[in-house]
Amino acid sequence: MNNLSLPVVELRGSAVERGQQYGEAAKERIHTSLEHYENAVGEATGLTWSQVLQRAEQWVETCRGYAPDLMEEIEGVADGAGVEMLDVLTLNARGEIIYDTSFGKSTEGEETVLDGCSSFSMTHGASGDGHVYAGQNWDWLHGSSETLMVLRIVQDPKPTIVMQVEAGQIGRQGANSAGLALNANGLGGRFDESVGVPQAFIRRRVLDSAGLLEAVRVLNHAPQHIASNALITHHDHFSIDLETTPGANGWMYPDDGLLVHGNHYQAFVPEQLAARYRPASVDSLFRVPRLRERLLACRDAADSAEVRRRVHAAVSDHLGYPKSVCAHPDPTEGPHEQVSTLLSSLVDLTTGEYMLAPGMPCENDYELVPWNVFDGPGPDGPRRGGARSM
Repeated sequence: MNNLSLPVVELRGSAVERGQQYGEAAKERIHTSLEHYENAVGEATGLTWSQVLQRAEQWVETCRGYAPDLMEEIEGVADGAGVEMLDVLTLNARGEIIYDTSFGKSTEGEETVLDGCSSFSMTHGASGDGHVYAGQNWDWLHGSSETLMVLRIVQDPKPTIVMQVEAGQIGRQGANSAGLALNANGLGGRFDESVGVPQAFIRRRVLDSAGLLEAVRVLNHAPQHIASNALITHHDHFSIDLETTPGANGWMYPDDGLLVHGNHYQAFVPEQLAARYRPASVDSLFRVPRLRERLLACRDAADSAEVRRRVHAAVSDHLGYPKSVCAHPDPTEGPHEQVSTLLSSLVDLTTGEYMLAPGMPCENDYELVPWNVFDGPGPDGPRRGGARSM
């Protein structure tokens, strides 16, 4: 594994200070992201960017009431990057906007299909080295690939977070010094008229959690705007998957230590959708069993290096190409509709090593993030985690 090729930024201090540090360090990528989403959201909704910003105002008070510190962080990002607060808030609600048919031109039965993420956790003997692993292929708009970066957020007394994001986002997928990892998958659009909290805020609150109970409570009680799946892995050989919606939630546990989730309901189907439910991301129906089948090979791996090679091979699978576990841009789609695997992540919650393969994993090996996730406050105070094998 080589030095990480993605930009890395460490944030410290108050919420506003962290945001300003973030905005200044990521200024160029934030502007790139805004340009990208002006085109992508415009194509998906038929709205100009100014119209999108006007509609995004609905989240200001909702988000301020839910997480005032994170709104301060967003204001700091905007100040540091030289953009408007609503610009940054919109980057943090990009999925809600694209999937919310009330925003634009999509009509019933014409749901926009973008998500293709494949998430997994391995506990209790699912890995030959006995370690606890969590990871995913993060699939999203191919044009977002130039906006990715890795954050380390030091926010004592809360756990320290290592997280991969699109520039300007304050929450996405990652792990924290309390030994929790979060991976996430979209489940489709909105089926409730109430204004909920964007996923970036909910996911950040999960990663802010000092323990498993707090993290599960966040997901169980947060007012969701759209449906989304969250897979939580705990370093003490435990994982749970929660399918969260604006209505009911569903949940599932590992089978023989292995848990895999995609972009369709696997635990339940909400009653609002049950009579007519068909997965929007139909490729999820073969990605999930395929990834599970390939990850089973990790069970008898001789050591950690072999486990990681087998995980990398599994997430590089091309069954159903280009809508495969390792997703590639579909040349039949428009430039702002194409989806690819933006990066593949693998976190070892036994050693604290955080690995990323930027881009499509079939083309790139895992690289080691320069921070150990256990370097920060844990459930019993500061932790300086397990042995690091380079």
